[in-house]
Amino acid sequence: MTTNTHTSTTINNLGVAMFTVADQDAALEFYTRKLGFEVRGDTRFGPHGEYRWLEVAPPGSTARLALNSPMGAEPGGGAIGVETTDVHGEYERLRALGDVQLDSAPEFGEGAPLLFMLSDPDGNHIAVVEA
Repeated sequence: MTTNTHTSTTINNLGVAMFTVADQDAALEFYTRKLGFEVRGDTRFGPHGEYRWLEVAPPGSTARLALNSPMGAEPGGGAIGVETTDVHGEYERLRALGDVQLDSAPEFGEGAPLLFMLSDPDGNHIAVVEA
């Protein structure tokens, strides 16, 4: 039996989602050139600057996507949803590029909005959802 308890939190926003990628520069190229995201942060950190914190986001979004190097794990396997007011138009734009892995055409699922799926070069999944 599960007992739900309610406690107060100071968390008030979902700000950063994170994907593990094999090559941060290649991921940056995909997200900025193919999906049209903008760079929100690109800084080195660590005792010798050996790590890189790289964030991208759709223009106008308050949430960001961090593109992280693998830290003991393989790249890929994550998933996010992004929103658009024109699912069919965005699908056709990406299809016309010819080198974006589109995993499904726009469709309605039972109880789900109109959406399509694509994958980044590392196998992270992106649902493009009509908002």
